Amino acid sequence: MNLKIGNDLVLVATNKDGSVNGVTFKISGISENIMGPQGKDGYIHMDDAKSLLRIENGEITEIAIKLNNFDRLNKTYINLQNDLLKIKEEKIGRPVFEIHTWEALTPFATIAKIITMLIMVVRIVLFIIVLVSILNVMMMSVYERMGEIGTIASIGTPPSKILTLFLTEGLFVGLFSSIAGNIMGIIILLIIRAAKLTFTFGDARTELTLAPQIPTTEILLSIIFVVVISAIASLQPALKASKMEPVEALRHV
Repeated sequence: MNLKIGNDLVLVATNKDGSVNGVTFKISGISENIMGPQGKDGYIHMDDAKSLLRIENGEITEIAIKLNNFDRLNKTYINLQNDLLKIKEEKIGRPVFEIHTWEALTPFATIAKIITMLIMVVRIVLFIIVLVSILNVMMMSVYERMGEIGTIASIGTPPSKILTLFLTEGLFVGLFSSIAGNIMGIIILLIIRAAKLTFTFGDARTELTLAPQIPTTEILLSIIFVVVISAIASLQPALKASKMEPVEALRHV
């Protein structure tokens, strides 16, 4: 806003009754270390705030509730909303109170949702890569072992047994690769945590320390997803191997 110390600034606000009031203030200082990441926070004296909002007798305009258990946020919000919205003004009939979660009041919630969507896109791409990779490996495994498939089929091995062998191989490929990948990821996270990397966010001068956590649930889910995708990718090559005629397969010996 190109404001400097000593400039006059008019703040306009609406009080609880809906009337608009404006007060002229003089900028006494500009602080960098207590501003938010977007640098749009302003601070005025309590008495000036009462004058601007026409607050009398120390009226309360906002109550902030902090939960010890963040997982209960949605449930608590719904319960408070059901109870508070029942209290309405007699003349107008509109609710006396408004209730909002931190997500609706802070821009960081939008940023977090965008990051979550990007992570989901990356996961989908990685799962497609895993699917194609396992499919390619298992197809090559079938073509390279056509002679062995023909041999075990000619001595009486049922197609279901051949199908199980290739499915098991695909499952173990996915399981071992996911475990190895998670171990490498955990090592990288531990190195980053030990390095205590610092960075600044936006215009804030306060340094933030990068301290990544190791989510056990995410690790287990990634292993399960990779194993399931490996099974799906191995199904088509396994079916091809189980349906192969012994005479045709033995030609590749």
